[in-house]
Amino acid sequence: MEEIMANKVAESGIITLNLEDYYPKGDTAVFDLKDYLFMGLILKEKDFREALKNLDLTTYANKNVALTCTADAIIPMWAYMLAASYLQPVALSVVFGNEDFLQKTLFLKNLYTINTADFADKRVVIKGCGDLPISESAYVEITNLLRPVAKSIMYGEPCSTVPIFKKKA
Repeated sequence: MEEIMANKVAESGIITLNLEDYYPKGDTAVFDLKDYLFMGLILKEKDFREALKNLDLTTYANKNVALTCTADAIIPMWAYMLAASYLQPVALSVVFGNEDFLQKTLFLKNLYTINTADFADKRVVIKGCGDLPISESAYVEITNLLRPVAKSIMYGEPCSTVPIFKKKA
């Protein structure tokens, strides 16, 4: 008599959550205020306002924009706000910080779209290895989101996991 092989992973009811599904999509651009500084040090309000009025916004259209200043200069808060007010109508999003911070912010924003109720009292594996670089902040945040609702949280692959959390009975 032939034995039927059972797929214990499939029968376990484990849900695999692949964080790559929430990886930010879309093009990015950097708006650097250093390009608008007088002598690389000073932001002149009148000149800055004029430069923004003449700015070719197509460069930032439908992109996620990192708004930053890479020069070692003191930038008044209103300058960031003013730049954001020009970029916001054409950009997908505008975030203060460098491009890496922009990616992390967008990733977390995508994670917040998860309906945690879908994972209530479930055994969840957060997929570990993949093709895209997933930051530590994403793994920490998904743990924060799922811990209050999940029965258990594991890291890795369903066939080989590292236990992270198990709800006490």
